[in-house]
Amino acid sequence: MELAHSLLLNEEALAQITEAKRPVFIFEWLRFLDKVLVATDVKEKQKKLVEQLTGLISSSPGPPTRKLLAKNLAALYSIGDTFTVFQTLDKCNDIIKSKDDTAAYLPTKLAAVACVGAFYEKMGRMLGSSFPETVNNLLKSLKSAESQGRSEILMSLQKVLNGLGGAAASCHRDIYKNARSLLTDRSMAVRCAVAKCLLELQNEAVFMWTAELENVATLCFKALENSNYGVRVAVSKLLGTVMATALIPKQATVMRQNVKRATLEEVLELMATGFLRGGSGFLKSGGEMLKVGGSVNREVRVGVTQAYVVFVTTLGGQWLERNFATFLSHVLDLVSHPRATQTHVEAVYSRRCVSFILRATVGSLLGEKAQIAAAKDICQAIGKQMKAVEAVVNDANSENKSGAADVAASQHVMVCALQELGSLVQSLNATASPLIQEPSIGLLETVTSVLLHPSMAARLAAAWCLRCVAVALPFQLTPFLDRCAERLNNLKTSPEAVSGYSFAMAALLGGVHQCPLGIPHAKGKMVVSIAEDLLRTAAQNSRLSLQRTQAGWLLLGALMTLGLCLLDSHFFFFFFFRYHLPKMLLLWRNVFPRSLKELEAEKARGDSFTWQVTLEGRAGALCAMRSFVAHCPELLTEDVIRKLMTPIECAMTMIIPSVIKAHGAHLKASAAMVRLRLYDILALLPPKTYEGSFNALLRELVAEFTLTDNSANTTTSLLRSLCHYDDSVLLGSWLQETDHKSIEDQLQPNSASGSGALEHDPSSIYLRIPAGEAVPGPLPLGVSVIDASVALFGVVFPHFQNLIALFGFHCVSGFRNMSTQFRNKIRIQSTLGPEEVRKSALTLVMGALDNPNPILRCAAGEALGRMAQVVGEASFIARMAQYSFDKLKSARDVVSRTGHSLALGCLHRYVGGIGSGQHLKTSVSILLALAQDGTSPEVQTWSLHSLALIVDSSGPMYRGYVEPTLSLVLTLLLTVPPSHTEVHQCLGRCLGAIITTVGPELQGNGATISTIRSSCLVGCAITQDHSDSLVQAAAISCLQQLHMFAPRHVNLSSLVPSLCVHLCSSHLLLRRAAVACLRQLAQREAAEVCEYAMNAHSRHQGVNITETGLEGVLFGMLDRETDRKLCSDIHDTLGHMLSSLAVENLSHWLMLCKDVLAASSDMSTAAPVGGGKDEESEKKDEMDDDTMFTTLGEEDKSKPSVAPRWATRVFAADCLCRVIMLCENANKAHFDLALARSARLKNPKNDFLVLHLSDLIRMAFMAATDHSNQLRMAGLQALEDIIKKFASVPEPEFPGHVILEQYQANVGAALRPAFSQDTPSDITAKACQVCSAWIGSGVVSDLNDLRRVHNLLVSSLDKVQAGKGSSSQLYRESATTMEKLAVLKAWAETKPKRVLKSTEEDEDDFGTVDELPPDSLITLVQPELPALSRLWLAALKDYALLTLPAEFATQLPPDGGAFYTPETIDTARLHYRNSWAPILHAVALWLNSTGFNASESTEETAAAMPNSQKRATSVTLNQAPGTPPSTKSLLDINKDRMHLILGVSIQFLCSPRPEEPVEHVTSCLQALHTLLDSPCARIHIAEDQLLGVELLSVLHRLLLTWDPPSVQLLVTGVVQQIVRAAQDYLQEKRNTLNEDDSEEKENPLALGEGGESGGLVPGKSLVFAAMELLMFILVRHMPHLSSKVPDSPSHVAAKSHLSEESARLVAATVTILSDLPSLCSSAGCMTVLPTILFLITRVLKETAIKSADNQVPPPVSAALQGIKTIVTLPTVRTDETQKQWTGLIRSTLASILEYSQPASKPILDEVSILTAIALFLWSASTEIIGVQCLQNGCMNRFKSALNSCDPWVQAKCYQLLLSVFQHTNRALSTPYIHSLAPIMVEKLKAVERSRPNNNLELLAVKEGIKVLETLVALGEEQNRVQLLALLVPTLISYLLNENAFASASTASKDLHEFALQNLMHIGPLYPHAFKTVMGAAPELKTRLETAVRASQASKAKAAARQPPPTVHSTPTIKLKTTFLT
Repeated sequence: MELAHSLLLNEEALAQITEAKRPVFIFEWLRFLDKVLVATDVKEKQKKLVEQLTGLISSSPGPPTRKLLAKNLAALYSIGDTFTVFQTLDKCNDIIKSKDDTAAYLPTKLAAVACVGAFYEKMGRMLGSSFPETVNNLLKSLKSAESQGRSEILMSLQKVLNGLGGAAASCHRDIYKNARSLLTDRSMAVRCAVAKCLLELQNEAVFMWTAELENVATLCFKALENSNYGVRVAVSKLLGTVMATALIPKQATVMRQNVKRATLEEVLELMATGFLRGGSGFLKSGGEMLKVGGSVNREVRVGVTQAYVVFVTTLGGQWLERNFATFLSHVLDLVSHPRATQTHVEAVYSRRCVSFILRATVGSLLGEKAQIAAAKDICQAIGKQMKAVEAVVNDANSENKSGAADVAASQHVMVCALQELGSLVQSLNATASPLIQEPSIGLLETVTSVLLHPSMAARLAAAWCLRCVAVALPFQLTPFLDRCAERLNNLKTSPEAVSGYSFAMAALLGGVHQCPLGIPHAKGKMVVSIAEDLLRTAAQNSRLSLQRTQAGWLLLGALMTLGLCLLDSHFFFFFFFRYHLPKMLLLWRNVFPRSLKELEAEKARGDSFTWQVTLEGRAGALCAMRSFVAHCPELLTEDVIRKLMTPIECAMTMIIPSVIKAHGAHLKASAAMVRLRLYDILALLPPKTYEGSFNALLRELVAEFTLTDNSANTTTSLLRSLCHYDDSVLLGSWLQETDHKSIEDQLQPNSASGSGALEHDPSSIYLRIPAGEAVPGPLPLGVSVIDASVALFGVVFPHFQNLIALFGFHCVSGFRNMSTQFRNKIRIQSTLGPEEVRKSALTLVMGALDNPNPILRCAAGEALGRMAQVVGEASFIARMAQYSFDKLKSARDVVSRTGHSLALGCLHRYVGGIGSGQHLKTSVSILLALAQDGTSPEVQTWSLHSLALIVDSSGPMYRGYVEPTLSLVLTLLLTVPPSHTEVHQCLGRCLGAIITTVGPELQGNGATISTIRSSCLVGCAITQDHSDSLVQAAAISCLQQLHMFAPRHVNLSSLVPSLCVHLCSSHLLLRRAAVACLRQLAQREAAEVCEYAMNAHSRHQGVNITETGLEGVLFGMLDRETDRKLCSDIHDTLGHMLSSLAVENLSHWLMLCKDVLAASSDMSTAAPVGGGKDEESEKKDEMDDDTMFTTLGEEDKSKPSVAPRWATRVFAADCLCRVIMLCENANKAHFDLALARSARLKNPKNDFLVLHLSDLIRMAFMAATDHSNQLRMAGLQALEDIIKKFASVPEPEFPGHVILEQYQANVGAALRPAFSQDTPSDITAKACQVCSAWIGSGVVSDLNDLRRVHNLLVSSLDKVQAGKGSSSQLYRESATTMEKLAVLKAWAETKPKRVLKSTEEDEDDFGTVDELPPDSLITLVQPELPALSRLWLAALKDYALLTLPAEFATQLPPDGGAFYTPETIDTARLHYRNSWAPILHAVALWLNSTGFNASESTEETAAAMPNSQKRATSVTLNQAPGTPPSTKSLLDINKDRMHLILGVSIQFLCSPRPEEPVEHVTSCLQALHTLLDSPCARIHIAEDQLLGVELLSVLHRLLLTWDPPSVQLLVTGVVQQIVRAAQDYLQEKRNTLNEDDSEEKENPLALGEGGESGGLVPGKSLVFAAMELLMFILVRHMPHLSSKVPDSPSHVAAKSHLSEESARLVAATVTILSDLPSLCSSAGCMTVLPTILFLITRVLKETAIKSADNQVPPPVSAALQGIKTIVTLPTVRTDETQKQWTGLIRSTLASILEYSQPASKPILDEVSILTAIALFLWSASTEIIGVQCLQNGCMNRFKSALNSCDPWVQAKCYQLLLSVFQHTNRALSTPYIHSLAPIMVEKLKAVERSRPNNNLELLAVKEGIKVLETLVALGEEQNRVQLLALLVPTLISYLLNENAFASASTASKDLHEFALQNLMHIGPLYPHAFKTVMGAAPELKTRLETAVRASQASKAKAAARQPPPTVHSTPTIKLKTTFLT
């Protein structure tokens, strides 16, 4: 293949390869040439190239080759010289003129035709004069050509016309005359080609849409007769475009000729003739409609329907907007015409067509505003029709037939109008609210008036429309229900009213499941009572009995669909079992006879009317049962099923035919309905329950679908759905995947699928709509019964074996259904039973494989595969395969060959590669041979399809056959005519299957793999270039597969632009494939995809990508597409692009989202948002909206695209949130204005989110204030994200302020609408969340500014206080619960920490942060606190009750709680679960601030609460509802509160679910911490020790499962509170004991845990529980503490440095540990102290590591503090424990000394160790004195510290020695003084030689001198002189002489000053001794005097420079002077 890549054809290489491979080689060369020609200078080689290319024309090229060949030749001439172009043209013309008609010469002729077309298309008028000859030549050969030639010539003519434009005017008539006769050609491909050619012609040929307009229309109608889908699409495009041009001609042509324009009426009239009359016969001129009679051709009607859509689309949205009323009335007239509604099925089909026209135009061309206007027009049309109907109905006297006919016709108009209105409102969603709110429109009145229409179809359509309105605007659902119930009551006597209003109620109940907020529970009870009343009164009035019976059962059936939607499961059980179920069972039982005797008796009596009512009643009852079984599976206990079976069995035995015989055939429908309902419910129940009736039932079922009783040939709709999806190419069911599905359905054979209508089965009004359908369309009764019988048969069959015998009798008449049946049976069945059953089954299926009907063959193949799968025996499979092999080898007819080739494919598909491996070779060889049968495209299609199945199922086993298969596929692709699209589709499937089989191997570089890969790429290129959309879709999926396995080899630069072109294709399948492929590409290479798409705009026609890029196009598609899969793929593609590109290209993506969201502000009248932009630029942005979203394809100014719809805007708002999240993970600068600005200065291309804050706020504002509820939710979410992420970003220009402050007004304005009266609860709840985030964020510090948002919360608090029953209830009760709890939660979250905390609070920092000055929020929250606190407590009480386990359900209050009702208990639980934690915290803060002193006074409660809530409050306080609140003492109330809070906390902390947010855990712990701050709570928890123990064990358990350090810190805080509470309590007890004067008083020291014995009981001991928990934390952070850890395999010896959080945790833990002994008695202390002291010393050892900055880590200071606490414990020194205590203290000190030996590693911080030693010496002197080894150890540590080279250590050592030397116990201090003082003196003397260089060294000297001074002071009088003789000379040695002083360092000067001051101080203290010392050393005296003088002189100088000295400075100088005398 590489050899083909050269500019000239490599003829040597071509000659060397085999004949078979040459076409591929040539094609590959042409492909290469196509790519390089544009960019190459071809002048030198042009001649040779032309020779080679023209040579190829006569080498019989295949279709793809000739297309490329023509393209290349044309391109070559257009970029090179055009000298020889006429020569080449003549050559081609000669070939075309040639008389050679042999098949071999045909490809050459076709190639020449293609070249001619390509020349004219490319060069157009450059070939000017030659065109008449060429056209004549083509037209001549057109007459004699066969179909392939005709298609090719017409396509060439189209290109000629395209290239020449208006210049070819002289030939237009000739072309028109020749082409029009071919519009009815028998070849469909030719018809398509003619349509395309004429479409091109009408651009310039004015006569086509003037004089010839009627003839063109007639031609088109004829062309549509017996057409296929492709022809219908092409012809309808022609017809629609011609009609549109006739109405509004193109400007240029109108100017050239004086044209008479057609009027709209004429054009519509012409199209209507086609719709109503079809194409046969001659059309009268004008609008003379023909009289009724003769059937309308369905194909024509469907084609004209598509033409209507093309017509309107061509004229554009604005035209439709202006002319909608006219267009609507015309379209509705179509469906009221008698010809359109000759039979019921025809009427249904016509309605489908009209609905399609309306949906396709109004639904996609109009924007939301225009759609609202269209809805008004539809309303008016309905109103007008209804008035006419009422006039006829009221005019009872006139017995005119025309009136009755009008009413009958009006029903169809009503159905179409109401369905479109419903669909419109549903697609507009909440945006449609103006329609309801404007009284002038009167939508509701109009629609409800139709509920009284005489026709059932119209009433059902009106009910459906109401359901759509209610789903779109859920706040209307409850009022609608009430209104219908009221009217039903008032108009009980009108049959239409009973029927219509019950339909409406049923429809509304059916829509509830789509409304998340539901309906109030009481409505369910209301419906039950109405239904019972209807059923009860049915018999009273025979005129109404039928309607009342139907209505009653319909309502009950609809009520069942609420299942657990209205009622939560928990309550539904009680409610239903206790109240309704027995009643329902009774109703059901009464409808049916009780026994066989009664059954026999009833047959004998009754007339046909009573039988009709009876049968309708039974059908209704069964339908309600089915609804019950389907929607309430939780209630289907065995007992209930047993009770249900009584009426069902009776229905099974009720033999209806005899009744029909007796009373006439008009009962058939009612009887069929009973059977349908029976089959439906039986299929849902377990078959075991009706085993006894199998025989009779099966006989009935088989008779049903073999049509024994019913000779009319009814069909089943199941065949297609039961055949495999992949077989769609054989069945044509791919039409289900087109945009025209809803109308094409009616043309499908054997499906009945297009004939669905609501009136066929009224129960579908309340059932869920099948996916993908807009309106439910139950099939006609006959079809439904057969479908149901087939489905039930499949359920029953596996339970019943000998059945095939039954089949034998019925096979002939019901063959079609039989085979469906068989498939269904085999699909469900597990074994096929005995041999004879198998044999007869096989005979049946094998027979069907030769049936002429392709659907039957398909089903038989499927059944065969399933049988093989079920039987699973190799011999059985071999037998089946062999049978097909033999058949295929001998058979020559198409039917057998197709059927059996499919059989082989299905065998492999269901048995898999391994099961059918031995047949693989034979199967493949046979199918490859069949695929080459060029005479029959059908055989090729089926064999290639089977081949694809085999390749798919064989997987790697197929690897050996890949090359031959691939070469066959390529050969066929290059030779099969493009008109055989099915063959090409199957070739595409084969290619895809081969690529999957080879898989990742495709990346390899071996020769064979390269060949396979390039063959695959060639195959993809050929299929990509095919004209059929399905083939192109297959090509895209092949390339997608290739890209997955070998991404390097797929050329994105050509693939992406082609995908972009397909995005605007008119074929849904192609758009789907393109988006699916883009989705995959965007996952890996989003940036490249976007880049290629942008570049494509400049290079490719048909790609219209504006500056918004591919992303903008995809956003635009979201507004137009309705297909779910497609929209979901677009969402994913945009999501992948966003993730990869948004952070790098921020402005672009934000702009994109902003443009989409800007449509919101156009729709709503929202106030503009400030944000730094000036008004003009704002306006400019909004004007750009329309230009941003131009659709792909050619758009002109008259058709601006639709503004983004609400769903797209919601997606854009979600994208905004994703962008914020992505930026959060990317770079800090996105959330820091100063950083962002500086980065922007360095590189202007840098872009950061914070720079776009005003846009973010604006977008969130636009979304939050929109009409659409979903968009409001998304907007509020975005606003919350923005507040949370940007709250702390400072404003660099205004220090102390944050950047969000300037947007206060916007935030307030965005939140305000969410608190209006009519806002749904979920939005208000979300808005509360945003409010609390805003208030709590601390952005706003000014109280008045904060009030804006705060007032919203105040208003909503009033709503909460209004209580349960007050407001008119629109939604389910749980919605109110959600809203109220959200308000309470928001109040709880407005950071009430400062608001409520008492001032005398401990200084610990557990979880509190101060953003605001404490008083500001107090003023906001304080006024509401009394009410709030009570509501909070009530909510907590509710939550506590709702978390009780199921077995305590009886304890729940029967009337519900303060905020929930018992009916909605389960949904309420969820809402409570989301809000309890902040509320708990708030309650704790409130209780703590009031110190538990607040009690509810009666007046306050009464004033603040309505009656409904008083009950709740009384429940809150555990009182009986009747008692007044004041009867409880404050103490009891507080106890209840404590129990409530502790109960809720413990229950939650026991086992928080992993998915719980960590905020709940922290809130709960903070609440406990705050609570235990208050004395009242401390007493409560200390009095009941077990409570404390339980709390500690729960906290311990929490630590085991929750890791975050924040949680662990909070836990230690709570533990500390518990321990302190116990300490206070114990101290109090001891104090009272000491004060007690009685003689035999108890020893206070024996109080505490451990008592006399010292034993601690696990589970009862608080100390033990605390130690367990604390030990766990310590080991978690310092694993070395545990003795077990070193043994564990995962233990790592290296010690890691503790993180800051861990250090804080360890410190807190150690602090609590050291407090624990104070809770014990003296004996208890001895039990716990060894452990505690061990842990503390170990922590000291692990953490006291020397640091560079001499900081003491928190754990060290905590350990030292702990040692001090323990060593000074008062309780331990009793006689019993003294010895033990002494041992403990000594061993602890010994441990510390051992850890700190100088040689130990790591080097410990000497200061910390010395401090610990000093603590022992100071506090536990008695225990240590006289222990020589300890004393020596301590002295050694001090000595080494004194000798340390670190001045900091020296200084600290001196300080600690000072405390030791000063100890009162001389026995302790003396040895230390003797040992260490000499060293000190030496050290201090040495300073004279090395003076201090810095402050640290200076400090060490100062501290040392202090110690010496203290020793002097401690010494006795007689030794003082000697002591001073050490001190004074040392100090004097520090003095500097004058010369040295000037040059000395600062530290040295400071030392001099310090020494001088000290000497001055010592002199007066010890005058005698001082003189003695000074006298002994005169040189000292001299030095001192010199220093004093110098000091005085310098001071005098300083004084002279300064103002007069202050008073107190004089005496010091005097003193110094006098002293020297």
